[in-house]
Amino acid sequence: MNFSIHTKSTDLKALTVFPVLEENAEEAILKRFGTSMKSSLFSGKMDSSYASEIIGNLVLFVGLGTNPKAFEIEKSFRRILSKNSSLIESEITLDFSGISDPTIVLSALTGFQLGAYSIGHFKKEKPKDFAELQVFILSEIDGIEAILSKSQKIASAKAEAFKLVDLPPNILTPDYLVEWSTKQADKLGLRATFFDEKAAEKENLKAFLAVGRGSAKPSQFIILEYRHPKATKHIGLVGKGVTFDTGGLNIKTAGMVHMKSDMGGAAAVLGATQLIADLGLEINLTTIVPAVENAVDKDAYLPSEVIGSHSGLSIEVIDTDAEGRLILADGLSYMVKNFKPDHLIDFATLTGSSVGTFGYECGALFSNDDELSSALQKAGMATGEKVWPLPIWEAYKSEMDSEIADIKNYHGKPFAGAITAAKFLEAFIHDHKSWAHLDIAGVAYGDSEFSKTKTGTAFGVGLLLKFIENLS
Repeated sequence: MNFSIHTKSTDLKALTVFPVLEENAEEAILKRFGTSMKSSLFSGKMDSSYASEIIGNLVLFVGLGTNPKAFEIEKSFRRILSKNSSLIESEITLDFSGISDPTIVLSALTGFQLGAYSIGHFKKEKPKDFAELQVFILSEIDGIEAILSKSQKIASAKAEAFKLVDLPPNILTPDYLVEWSTKQADKLGLRATFFDEKAAEKENLKAFLAVGRGSAKPSQFIILEYRHPKATKHIGLVGKGVTFDTGGLNIKTAGMVHMKSDMGGAAAVLGATQLIADLGLEINLTTIVPAVENAVDKDAYLPSEVIGSHSGLSIEVIDTDAEGRLILADGLSYMVKNFKPDHLIDFATLTGSSVGTFGYECGALFSNDDELSSALQKAGMATGEKVWPLPIWEAYKSEMDSEIADIKNYHGKPFAGAITAAKFLEAFIHDHKSWAHLDIAGVAYGDSEFSKTKTGTAFGVGLLLKFIENLS
């Protein structure tokens, strides 16, 4: 897209998008276009829109309601390109005259650009391409250039997170994530380190290596480092990167077609890393993605195996479909031992139990730090990427006791699955005082109005941005 900014009304002849707050809809339309609009046609309510020809221009009115949330505005503006592409030729005007709140414009511009994303990456007949679309922005807000720049970086990071989840597993492999990370490191000045299987063995990443044993696609342990000279805090992010999950020898009997999404945690932390580095935020950030495919062959790890781990704890494998926690265990342990972040946060599409608790509305949050937990909840509510706490009381610890090893990877009972998974992970953080685990199984991938099939949501990218911005 090609953007140009105007501070005063022009006679541009193109589709004009005019956002309207419900409380002053009639007045705003009359002032801008010199005509009134019947409330029965358009009242400015959230999620409402109305197209009309006014003074030779086609105008698409977009309702913002009375007190719009940022994520609501983003979704409303995403619909413009996603659902109204037939109205758009080569030019479009986004008319924010009368809108004085910079957060509204930022969310609107972000959503507008996200509307260009389509899941049809491999179609012979490609979706409409908006790369050459001329976008005129009309706004009198000070700093509109900076707002536009930030919106472009947010939209780019979220679109990358969409794509990482949506790509099929024959394309998005652990090696693909290495290539992606290399490109981002070169572009954004990140330090990138990759451990192939031989290097991972030297680093004692035994749990991580066990999961990938059954796959023809080699596992990769990915580390990205972003450093800012003015940073006073260091955040460590770990994202589950299972590029496809068959369940292993405990093979899945339902829903395997959706298991390309089992790297939704990796998409969250990689997208957030791209965004934080692109924005140049004053934070130090280390991101680890253990990337594996959990497949089935003669070398696949077995139920009842006892495997090692980076932390030194031995693990009894009760269920090979509880593989995500094994790679996270090594990721968390390696992060704490080698980087010692102030706050340690992991994202993972970990358990069906979290979906059973919260459905598809929010992620499950576990933390040993009330202040960190509260900050993540606050950021999630502001961005629409909601997380809500569940307990990790010591009473649940015994559920993961093993008689043959230090710990087992699954308690095998039809209750408290998300909680016991979190208790398992807690055993590998080396008593870190500020850790949070976000189980995003129900929110990283799902149905939406923007696709006929389930797609990635970029859940976690906006949450982490807001969380880190709030730290400063």
